[in-house]
Amino acid sequence: MSASLARQLADAVLAGSAQAAARLISLVENDGAAARAARAVLHRHTGRAHVVGITGPPGSGKSTLVNAAIRALRQAGQRVGVVAIDPTSPFTGGALLGDRIRMMDHSTDPEVFVRSMATRGSLGGLAPAAGDAAAILDAWGAATVLVETVGTGQAEVDVVSACDSVVVVAVPGTGDAIQTLKAGVMEIADLFVVNKADRPDASRLVADLEMAVRLLPAGGWRPPVLATVATTGEGIDAVLAALGAHRRHLEQTGALQARRRARWQREILRIAEGRVRARLLQDAGPLLEELAAHVAAGDLDPYAAADRLLQASATR
Repeated sequence: MSASLARQLADAVLAGSAQAAARLISLVENDGAAARAARAVLHRHTGRAHVVGITGPPGSGKSTLVNAAIRALRQAGQRVGVVAIDPTSPFTGGALLGDRIRMMDHSTDPEVFVRSMATRGSLGGLAPAAGDAAAILDAWGAATVLVETVGTGQAEVDVVSACDSVVVVAVPGTGDAIQTLKAGVMEIADLFVVNKADRPDASRLVADLEMAVRLLPAGGWRPPVLATVATTGEGIDAVLAALGAHRRHLEQTGALQARRRARWQREILRIAEGRVRARLLQDAGPLLEELAAHVAAGDLDPYAAADRLLQASATR
């Protein structure tokens, strides 16, 4: 796709075209020059949406929770975007679309945009282009963008670098909540949601999480712990109210801009690292094989070989 056509798609996104947003997200997933041209048009029109990450273990009901949140947000008159990360198919490399199937209730609503994306091997719970997709939906006019992670477990912390607020979903019957809190995924929450709260031991899990939250240092935002039954919508309004309170807290304290600056720093580094890697691979040619042979023979250590590779690339 040409850069000029990509810019036309970007203009259509700003005019509210969901079809253009879908095409543009596909474009940024392929990370071409045309996608760069489109993002240049859209970037100054982003930053208005509240980007909310929904994370937690598989089976905790994240998709059902997102589905209930969409319904409540639409009743409030909001335009909603969803980026649902699904596991990568081992056969096609695409998303398995399980999350999108659960959100079919909103498939005919023009004010709701749901996009499933494959992780494509990413281990942090997000697809590589999830941030770009959220930005496109922001520019499209979504007041809230919900980013649901794939549910990989303790290492699923990339969501904190892509979102303004993070909801960690827990579910009764999955073990000791306090032990779980030591894992990285539980340290990033701005809001804890105990879903499937109609199950036995739900009140115990809520109490355990509340006790752990009380151990956090005083000052700043203290994550609330809320109970929901997403299948019936119970507790969803309280979750959205808490998210609204967190957004206001971020704005009033300046933390929102600080989070977003940190996000852009990570994004700049990610892009730069990708380009440096691509340039090295393009320029390396036979030199990489030669260096690997020297390392295998014991003539060079890997650090010295990397230095030579970088020096050779810099002189080209």
